[in-house]
Amino acid sequence: MTAAALGAYIVFEDEAGFSMTPPRARTWGRRGHTAVVRVRGRSWRRWSIAAMCCYKPGETSRLIYRTRRHRKHKGKGRDTFAWSDYRDLVVRAHIQLQAPIVLIWDNLNTHRAAGMRDYAAAHDWLTIIQLPSYAPDLNPAEGVWSLLRRGPLANTAFTDDEHLERTLRRGLRHIQLRPDLIDGCFAGTGLTLTHQPTTIRRAQ
Repeated sequence: MTAAALGAYIVFEDEAGFSMTPPRARTWGRRGHTAVVRVRGRSWRRWSIAAMCCYKPGETSRLIYRTRRHRKHKGKGRDTFAWSDYRDLVVRAHIQLQAPIVLIWDNLNTHRAAGMRDYAAAHDWLTIIQLPSYAPDLNPAEGVWSLLRRGPLANTAFTDDEHLERTLRRGLRHIQLRPDLIDGCFAGTGLTLTHQPTTIRRAQ
């Protein structure tokens, strides 16, 4: 059964981490004087984002996301998304889109967790496809990270965790309100929704 026959959205998911150290970007400056942005030395304070770019011919493209703050625990490393967090995000997307979902994501261990596989097997509205290894260029969500890093995060000295969170949410909201940007992320992969569809098989 194809995505078109199912009336499904094709949903690409990816996750990325953002710290209080901003990404490098270009800016204007006096000749011979390098622009310097001073930041606090607490780069371990991070936020992670799991984002879904949702596409369906004839429908407005959507961006759905979830954020998570990393709290550093002594001897336990940082908090990360669990398979149940991804499940909850998928359920949220299904409710918002009101349609079956063909979910495409990478081979992260959490994505392939037994709980996630069992959930997909028990719900016929969800089909999961793994991207080939080392193929971030095929995932439109990578374009979302690029928009954030080249836009609101660039050359910003964050004062605290909340400042970083506000900036991330503002940037994500801007993208949500601009379906053309979400479409541009898809166009950047070189993929198309209009070629002859191939059979989609449920991941084992």
